[in-house]
Amino acid sequence: MHSLLDRKKKEGGRMLSCVSCLWVLLSSCLLAVCTFSFISPAWIVRDQSKDSVSFGLLWHCSGSVYNCYTFGGLGKFADIASASWQTSAVLCSGGCVLLAISALLAIVTVFLPSGVCERRVCTLAGYMQTTAVFIMASGLLVYPFGLNSPIVKKNCGNSSIYNAGDCQIGWGYMLAIVGVMLAVFLPFFSRYAPKESVSPTPIPTIL
Repeated sequence: MHSLLDRKKKEGGRMLSCVSCLWVLLSSCLLAVCTFSFISPAWIVRDQSKDSVSFGLLWHCSGSVYNCYTFGGLGKFADIASASWQTSAVLCSGGCVLLAISALLAIVTVFLPSGVCERRVCTLAGYMQTTAVFIMASGLLVYPFGLNSPIVKKNCGNSSIYNAGDCQIGWGYMLAIVGVMLAVFLPFFSRYAPKESVSPTPIPTIL
């Protein structure tokens, strides 16, 4: 009987170890997606052959993808086109930072022995990933408010809040949305990532 229970515990430990590896892999991939979408210049685009225009959180491109410049240059955050885009940039960058720290913690748990310390690190990383999802989702919801700014109206025609006018949603913004949607699953993986399974609750005796 004891040997059967020990074998089940070992099988459970191996299963949770696979979940941990999947959690680490997904955390690292979504961090790359978040970073790539954050620096992408293609959140709002207007593709008209030679007169193409695209906007990102920090970039503005015109003519071709190689003719790009940052809003106001490095260190001039206040020169970003609108307050909405400034807010979105802060929220999205903060979410990426939290994802980076949580991904590092997830990698650390692979090398930690099973026990209380591992479970606490997994729990902390899960909370950070939950916070990152809410922060980045808020940033993505705030970003379209910047379509009402003068620089966007100049390039996209009659644009307004949540209306891109002659422009359209670019792949950078869509990639960020997909990344946030997939990141929703990270906290669930973190809950089952520890290699040591939790001891089952003893069945209460009736008599």
